[in-house]
Amino acid sequence: MMNGQQPIIILKEGTKRERGKGAQANNIMAARAISDAVKSTLGPKGMDKMLVDSMGDVVVTNDGATILKEIDVEHPSAKMIVEVAKSQDEECGDGTTSAVILTGELLKCAGELLDQNIHPTVICGGYKLAAGKAVETLHDLSIPIKAGDKKTLKDIAMTSMASKSASAEKDILADVVVDATTNVAETINGKTYVDLDNIQIQKKQGGGIANTEIISGIILDKERVHEGMPRHIKNAKVALINAALEVKKTEVDARIQIQDPTQLQAFLDEEEGMIRKMVEKVKASGANVLICQKGIDDIAQHFLAREGIYTVRRAKKSDMEKLSKATGAKIVANLDGLTSKDLGNAGNVEEKKIGDDKMTFVTDCKNPKAVSILIRGTTDHIIDELERGLHDALSVVKVALEDGKMTAGGGSAAIAIAMALRDYAPSIGGREQMAIEAFANAIEIVPKTLSENAGLDPIDMMLEIRSEHKKGNKYAGINVLGGKVDDMLKNRVIEPLRVSLQEIEASSEAATMILRIDDVIASKGGGGAPAGMPPGMGGMPPGMGGMDY
Repeated sequence: MMNGQQPIIILKEGTKRERGKGAQANNIMAARAISDAVKSTLGPKGMDKMLVDSMGDVVVTNDGATILKEIDVEHPSAKMIVEVAKSQDEECGDGTTSAVILTGELLKCAGELLDQNIHPTVICGGYKLAAGKAVETLHDLSIPIKAGDKKTLKDIAMTSMASKSASAEKDILADVVVDATTNVAETINGKTYVDLDNIQIQKKQGGGIANTEIISGIILDKERVHEGMPRHIKNAKVALINAALEVKKTEVDARIQIQDPTQLQAFLDEEEGMIRKMVEKVKASGANVLICQKGIDDIAQHFLAREGIYTVRRAKKSDMEKLSKATGAKIVANLDGLTSKDLGNAGNVEEKKIGDDKMTFVTDCKNPKAVSILIRGTTDHIIDELERGLHDALSVVKVALEDGKMTAGGGSAAIAIAMALRDYAPSIGGREQMAIEAFANAIEIVPKTLSENAGLDPIDMMLEIRSEHKKGNKYAGINVLGGKVDDMLKNRVIEPLRVSLQEIEASSEAATMILRIDDVIASKGGGGAPAGMPPGMGGMPPGMGGMDY
């Protein structure tokens, strides 16, 4: 109000606005709530979460990214933390829980500095310097992985699976993971690349986890199209066709008039002749296995069965591409162009019954650039969680192969970074020094949480682990299975360097972004109010709305 004049309405009626310390406190509270939700799942002794959606579907998991994807997050700051888990999962496939916990702890430590009236921009500056120093320390700690060192890759896979439900059979599964990843690895200009899309994962209930196997080829979730076809073909010559073995229907409306019964027979004979020619083209190429992406007419099925050609129809496009990489066959779009040069090779093609379903196994391919993993487990929930564990293990082995560098796990890198930062902070001086020290305190949350989840005393563990590092044992970490501080490198608890680097970068960037927000303006009708906010403050988009005088 000015001099008794009418109020000036800037923002729409019904909008709430929160600014300054109140907005910052709420954002930090929301981020910490997300971090606390996944904290208990960290490490080999972590617990699982059961998530039930609105349809009643149940997911049992301890994978940070899956938990945050499945729960319906309302608060906008909390959504930013979910993004941290997502980016960590896409980049490295593992370390999602650590990245989220670290973001929450960085914000908690920043909140304590805000209470001491240190400006958010100063804290952000200090965090940026600390993250840079942390990355530098990680590079110093990293150990190169020798090319072709399958034992180290297996240890990396086993470390990743130690915290998953797959841990009981991690020895068998780690071999499967390493074999699959090394099979599809390609070297281009001296650099190794691994495309995980070339590893097909098929899930089938029944059997135990130990029955999970790698297949040097592809498994199709399809059966033969005709019972008269052979069930098993050795030394298969595989044709991949992206065309229908059917009589083409005309594009425009066409009508055929038949006035004489003999004409009808001639018409049917002609149709049959066209299909017979198609089958003859397949036979002439020398193929004894035909995988078709489109439909196959009943008459064509009959002729193919007579020729003894094992045929599958309506195969998925992605499976066709994997088959091409595994067998060396070319995908042909026109039957006229099919020659023996387009065929691929497989040692065996057979139909097997797995559980209640019949599946086609294209196996024993020489030097396949696409492979399959058949996951077995007693229930669907176990198989789904096993698939998530395998995805994480495949991702870390891929990253290790591509980068060729690793660090010790068990919180050893976090302690080494914290000690390096405490030495580095005084050299910066000023208020940024306090932010760098806060970063050092925050990063220790990883070993602390590991100890808590294993039922150990976090204070005793932190004192012991620091004293080991002071003695120069830079790979000392928490051996949660033995309940003591140990050399993690000797225990073969190792992870790729990229996982730790991404954790530091993603969490520090997310924390500084949330810290810089001092004004939250929520439009009316943006959903329910997040925790700690007045009603009407839910679902705040970055857009404007609200009332101000």
